[in-house]
Amino acid sequence: MLYKKSLFLLWLMIICFYGCRTNRFEQEIIFSELAPKPIGPYSQAIKVGKFVFVSGQIGINPLDGQIPERVEDQFMQIMENLKNILAAGKSDLSKVVKVTIYLKDMNDFEKINKIYSSYFKEKYPARETVEVSRLPKDAKVEISVIAILGKRK
Repeated sequence: MLYKKSLFLLWLMIICFYGCRTNRFEQEIIFSELAPKPIGPYSQAIKVGKFVFVSGQIGINPLDGQIPERVEDQFMQIMENLKNILAAGKSDLSKVVKVTIYLKDMNDFEKINKIYSSYFKEKYPARETVEVSRLPKDAKVEISVIAILGKRK
């Protein structure tokens, strides 16, 4: 675990150093009407340099504001929300390099993993899955991603 954190911090320092030296890392707020509006003081996503950082998403349906009951349905709604936010940021799921999944119950891991593999293929992004005691709006799963810019070729 310490090794992962050290690598992440090193990666972040390199990005910050490069961005400061080249002035390429101006922030651009990304917003999609096809995803839920933020429920707090944050952006759906921020574009910085060649990266899109998407805030944690829960399974809110943007049309009616409802969250499905089943964890599988929440997960699929999150993935649709992520696709829409990434599209607004000129990216897509094929360009995701990092995924963080927060689960209310680690017993749902296999269900989520099966669905996850239908969205990500071949060059899987780096990922961690963490069990948490509670999520916003009592959701069962929350996901954040980091993607690079560009559409699928």
